[in-house]
Amino acid sequence: MTMAVVLVVDDEVGIADLLSDVLSDEGHRVLVAANGHEALKRAEEERPHLVITDFMMPVMDGAQLIKAMAGHANLRDVPVFLMSSAPEAAIRDKCSGYALFIRKPFEIYDVIDLVARVVSPAGTA
Repeated sequence: MTMAVVLVVDDEVGIADLLSDVLSDEGHRVLVAANGHEALKRAEEERPHLVITDFMMPVMDGAQLIKAMAGHANLRDVPVFLMSSAPEAAIRDKCSGYALFIRKPFEIYDVIDLVARVVSPAGTA
């Protein structure tokens, strides 16, 4: 049984693969995109329950993705976890609208717990 659809957006293939593998092992269906533009197309094709996106990416960064999702009727209420190696204080004035900030490098078990809290069975209905 799939618990939730999670869209992972990161231009660093190793991080995207790690999150995809671990969240798949937890029972989630994981979609992967390398930038915000690709992520938006994927989210329009299959609405995710959660988006986990990097802040700095080519083509369309995390802030631009969040802004585009906010303007999309079907995606505006999808929670977004924003990841960055920069401290949140350095990003806060450039980006808003995310549900949670994850500082890189992260502990994978912390991410698993955060995802589980947001996409609990009640949250996926």
